[in-house]
Amino acid sequence: MKIALSDAAAALNGSGRLFVELFRHGSMSVELYRPEGRDLQQPHRQDELYFIAAGTGLFRSGGDLFPFQSGDILFVPAGVEHRFESFSEDFLVWVVFYDPDGGE
Repeated sequence: MKIALSDAAAALNGSGRLFVELFRHGSMSVELYRPEGRDLQQPHRQDELYFIAAGTGLFRSGGDLFPFQSGDILFVPAGVEHRFESFSEDFLVWVVFYDPDGGE
């Protein structure tokens, strides 16, 4: 399977939402996410990987704060509070949720 970023962005743009689910297999799902202004995420029940497709900013995970840029990968264990901060207007991120509720 292949999902092009341009196709995913077109699906997101047409959805009227901040994210769009693009693929699901078992416990894994793949989304494209673009917060507007502020990232209001709440902790999730599954482990997550973020693949930064475009943009820059800061990522808060638990008590840590990391700068990020296009091409970076971020990991968040299930249940950990996290959010993107001070992100650029072009910010766009692939999100992969996986494993059972509660994480590994």
